[in-house]
Amino acid sequence: MALSHLLPPALLVGLAAASLALGSCSSPNNDSQSIAVAAGPDSTAAMFNTAPANSPLQVVAEFTGPQMVGVAVAPGGQVFACFPRWDHNPVYPIALVGPNNTLTPYPDANWCTWTDSVKNEPQKHWICPQTVHTDKSGMVWVLDPASPGIKGTVPGGPKLVKTDPKTRRVLLTIPFPESVAPRKSYLNDVRIDLQNNYAYLTESGTGALVVVDLKTNKSRRLLDTHPSTKAEKGLVIKAEGHSMLDPEGKPAEFNADGIALSADNNYLYYCPLTGHTLYRIKTAALRDASLSAAQLGQQVENLGTIPATDGMEIDAANNVYLTSFEQSALVRRTPDGKIETLVKDPRLQWPDTYSFTADGNLYVANSAIHKMPTWNKGVGQPRPPFRIFKMALPK
Repeated sequence: MALSHLLPPALLVGLAAASLALGSCSSPNNDSQSIAVAAGPDSTAAMFNTAPANSPLQVVAEFTGPQMVGVAVAPGGQVFACFPRWDHNPVYPIALVGPNNTLTPYPDANWCTWTDSVKNEPQKHWICPQTVHTDKSGMVWVLDPASPGIKGTVPGGPKLVKTDPKTRRVLLTIPFPESVAPRKSYLNDVRIDLQNNYAYLTESGTGALVVVDLKTNKSRRLLDTHPSTKAEKGLVIKAEGHSMLDPEGKPAEFNADGIALSADNNYLYYCPLTGHTLYRIKTAALRDASLSAAQLGQQVENLGTIPATDGMEIDAANNVYLTSFEQSALVRRTPDGKIETLVKDPRLQWPDTYSFTADGNLYVANSAIHKMPTWNKGVGQPRPPFRIFKMALPK
């Protein structure tokens, strides 16, 4: 998830330097070494730890910090988590989650290092990864917008990286030029189309879609002037009834964020986070470089009203799953447009991203974005641990 203008200006100024100077990933001597992260509730978060009696959610892992936004599960059950460099400096921005809430750097400790000593190698290190995603072949992809504190991209840093979880090797690194990922951009989420050998991305910083031809590694920025990729003006989104207003009292404006690829790879579904509208477009149109911006815009379909959502996924029956952060709920939209609530649970403090597994489980991570100082007049609020949940995928 998310997104532009998360942090107050004073904090942003310091974070750009801090993300280098603090020695972001204090790497262990052995890459296979794990660290245990403080887990479980503290006294201020105890109120968030009671599960409803009928909740199907099981806790897979939980961390008191730093902030976690994403989860991906590879074949065989390996669980990966994503910790962006927003207002904290995670030791392992991308990590393999082990027993007892332990984390191992992924693919290794060197990739997790972002300090002055490696700043001349922005394509070989996680700068501010936002998404970890598993494709249908089991490969793990990491999308790095390379914007610490969401202050602006590090030159040469934005990239999409393909890895093999079995060997923990980097197989492919695709850099994004500034024409595709400009300084104020924030590449947010990705889906991989193995049938057509393409990647589709959302860009939430200024609002756009990005497509990547995986045969040539060439990328194009699309729909960056179309209303479907932009925050809905005048809308005040909420979480737990709390209005998302910045320190100046302005409503949060989060652009294109959630994304899902239909089971047959024919349609890409997406939405702005600040919005209540779901859109889709034929992937063939996104791949057609001969279409003008106006012609491509005419291909966008408005599918109607949905709850404000962060993460999105889709099942084999083309039910679109939405993380409804305003309701602390997981919901899905059926192909005929019906919205069904799957689970409502107070522990879903801003449910963020999904990962589905072949054995029929749904994983979801919570990021508690509404508890950040930015949205609370500079004062962070008590919150539960950041958790990874799983449940059986409903029939």
